[in-house]
Amino acid sequence: MASAEQDALALREQLFHERVRECIICTLLFTSLYILCHFIITHFKKHTDFAAEHDDEDAAVNRIALGLCTFTLAVALGAVLLLPFSIISNEVLLSFPRNYYIQWLNGSLVHGLWNLVFLFSNLSLVFLMPFAYFFTESEGFAGSKKGIMARVYETSVVLLLLTLLVLGMVWVASAIMGNDAASRQSLYDLWEYYLPYLYSCISLFGVLLLLLCTPFGLSTMFTVMGQLLVKPWLLEDLDEQLSCTRLEEAAVSRRICSGKASCWLNLNVELLREQLFAIRSKRRKLELRHRASPWQRNLGYPLAMLGLLALTGTSVLIVCFHVLELLLDDAAMPQGIQDASLGQVSFSVFGSFGAALQVILILYLMVSSVVGFYSSPLFTRLLPARQDTPLTKIIGNCVSLLVLSSALPVFSRTLGITWFDLLGDFGRFNWLGNFYIVFLYNMGFAALTTLCLVKRVSWGVQAELIRAFGLHKLPLPTPCSLHLTQPC
Repeated sequence: MASAEQDALALREQLFHERVRECIICTLLFTSLYILCHFIITHFKKHTDFAAEHDDEDAAVNRIALGLCTFTLAVALGAVLLLPFSIISNEVLLSFPRNYYIQWLNGSLVHGLWNLVFLFSNLSLVFLMPFAYFFTESEGFAGSKKGIMARVYETSVVLLLLTLLVLGMVWVASAIMGNDAASRQSLYDLWEYYLPYLYSCISLFGVLLLLLCTPFGLSTMFTVMGQLLVKPWLLEDLDEQLSCTRLEEAAVSRRICSGKASCWLNLNVELLREQLFAIRSKRRKLELRHRASPWQRNLGYPLAMLGLLALTGTSVLIVCFHVLELLLDDAAMPQGIQDASLGQVSFSVFGSFGAALQVILILYLMVSSVVGFYSSPLFTRLLPARQDTPLTKIIGNCVSLLVLSSALPVFSRTLGITWFDLLGDFGRFNWLGNFYIVFLYNMGFAALTTLCLVKRVSWGVQAELIRAFGLHKLPLPTPCSLHLTQPC
């Protein structure tokens, strides 16, 4: 009996130490993400919104809202890194199964991270971000004493009314969609039914948003990389263009100076200044291209374009292969598991190389979705500006990024980018078991991405050929007007 009690005590002690170790690791990871997100938000926030010399109360409110936004952005970044971290952990445990220094990297830690991200993303979307917005807009009830607590009371009441409205809408939708006895019984279960159903709707919206933004972002990435990198010289004399631009800049500068010196010349100085700024910008771009090394000019741009084309084509091929798997095997459907068994089998048929490719594709699709989101006409106004982004726009950006990032694991598993099953409550979404939704989603992604890719690449090649042969300098033909009597 004494040995059995000692073994049970040793087991409980081991479980206690493992739990403490997991809590410390999760705290360190989240603290690192929080510090990084704090620097990101302070890089974009508007200083006038956080100045304390005008109103201490408003400054305190803005600092509280800033902290909530930083927490939400840290959760969004954690959701982005969740699936890559899980895949890399599995491959590390496969490569070093008996290494003492990586025994802390186990399934319990990964499963706990998935549960924490799910919990914090729900908390941020349902409570923290609405509270931050209403808190910044509140002034306290009429007749009450002004202060922070008055704003807290008003925000709490408004948030409570909004929660009741949303829960009522979910209750009505659930009652309409299900008429059986089990569905009616589940209507009274708030924690096990309402919140998963509500987050399932939010995740479906996020996955649909990823479906619309990612193909557009994949095609936009080619344009963005073309603007950031130095293009090679194809049948063009850059020295001649640079000298002509400098002469044009000098001519416009002399016209502006002569207009200021003489009162007899009728010149539009503002228009000339705008023209001068455009010419200077063009001259700086040409000088940048002229100073670029031959390696940077002749290899950087082609390699970047080939890399983007390879990543986009690989993702489309994987999705097309996953469509065939959906038609032939039910195991290809996205599903959730409750136990993370890491270090047993690789989640790619190509081993560590395939796992690394999965991580690269997941991060590439996330970056493309963010680029497509901010490039779309509906969300262009949310694009943050350096040191000039108001607090309400920061809240909108944090909510948008959290919706996109929290849907990334479901998005990647639904498209078959990875075979890592969804852990925790991420696999409890109702629509994941619907074959038609998953099949049409894969078909829509493959079709939209292929269309955007072909369209962008063909237009890009056509524009480069026109620019290389100098056809863009030719005058366009003027169409004849119908009411002219003389022929053209």
